[in-house]
Amino acid sequence: MVPRYQTPEMAELWSEENRYRMWALVEAYALEAWEALGQVPKGLSQRLLEHLKEHPLDARFAQRVAELEEVTRHDLVAFTRALVEWTGDEEVGRYLHLGLTSSDIVDTAQNALLVRALDLILEELREVQEELKRLALRYKHTPAIARTHGVHAEPTSFGLRFLSFHAAFERDKERLKRAQKTIGVAMISGSVGNYAHVPPEVEAHVARRLGLSPEPLSTQVVPRDRHAEVLAALAILGGNLERVAVELRHLQRTEVLEAQEPFREGQTGSSSMPHKKNPVGLENLTGMARLLRGYLGPSLENIALWHERDISHSSVERVILPDATTASHYALRRLKGILEGLVVSEANLKRNLDLTRGLVYSQQVLNALIAQGLPRDRAYAIVQRNALRSWEEGRSLAELLEEDPENPLKGERLKALFDPAPFLKHVDAIYARFGL
Repeated sequence: MVPRYQTPEMAELWSEENRYRMWALVEAYALEAWEALGQVPKGLSQRLLEHLKEHPLDARFAQRVAELEEVTRHDLVAFTRALVEWTGDEEVGRYLHLGLTSSDIVDTAQNALLVRALDLILEELREVQEELKRLALRYKHTPAIARTHGVHAEPTSFGLRFLSFHAAFERDKERLKRAQKTIGVAMISGSVGNYAHVPPEVEAHVARRLGLSPEPLSTQVVPRDRHAEVLAALAILGGNLERVAVELRHLQRTEVLEAQEPFREGQTGSSSMPHKKNPVGLENLTGMARLLRGYLGPSLENIALWHERDISHSSVERVILPDATTASHYALRRLKGILEGLVVSEANLKRNLDLTRGLVYSQQVLNALIAQGLPRDRAYAIVQRNALRSWEEGRSLAELLEEDPENPLKGERLKALFDPAPFLKHVDAIYARFGL
């Protein structure tokens, strides 16, 4: 991911140095298992782990791997040679990578990193949900106009918008947790996945040490539908991020102006128009969502590999896995900042609610006429006729209905129908479903 859209946590997690640290842990835990089976001398794994603790793999180590890879043209071979050099322990070097193949190390380490990346995303998502919950409660009983097809429909609770986003992210949370469980597998099964040179006990030990589960059936790689599930969950998360962004972008339009993303001191909205306050953060989130959807396609194509394996998936995953998790983490963090500083204009909420001169109460009038005893078609015709006149003449619907001789509802009975309160009467019940 380009630095502009990185977060410090994801940059560290997906750094070359950290990737090599995880590879080294997998190698060390495999040595532990071999020791427990009595196949290698005792103490080798402990010596390796102690050396890694005292001398963490760093940028110098990564540079050495790169130098060796120029010769070997194989990253894992370059890594193991560099690791033996780093430890200076020939006996460890003798048994390092015993019975293993490259994908045992790469896939297991990558899955462990993905589990951690999803932990970071879930924590950021939790904080976004807290902000949405705060806004939902703050505006729970604030009337606002709801829109269908982009057109004013009926009054609703402004807070319900935020609660709806909160509910969508709750579903995202469950999807991400399921994907995390799916990807949380270790594979130490050897060259074609049949444990010919490494027993299943080694895999079970490495999995336990990393907090993963053994892959039930690998080839020479972990099946890539697992990775696709992660990318699908992130793509859907992106869709919900965009849903929030598009709604708030609409509410910031000059003609609407019910809400605005924060505009910080010293910020400029345009290089040429000093008056501009643009929803640049929200537009950025729409862009991030497009990226997250884009990463899903290649991950689906990675599922079908030749026979027991090929490496067509490898180059793809070096890009999409760090980038998709980083983009998700960045986007959630940016949304949290926008929600924390969101500016809501209750005056404009009221202005827009009244903008159509009572037309948004048409269904309330219709139902009252039906309750009065009028046939539905006749009641609908009365309301629609006056509603169309209101559009054309710029007069209020209540005024026109008051003058209409076919309308039996007059005076205070009619006026009472032009009140947003009934539209919020079940809001508490909806909130209660979420424990609010």
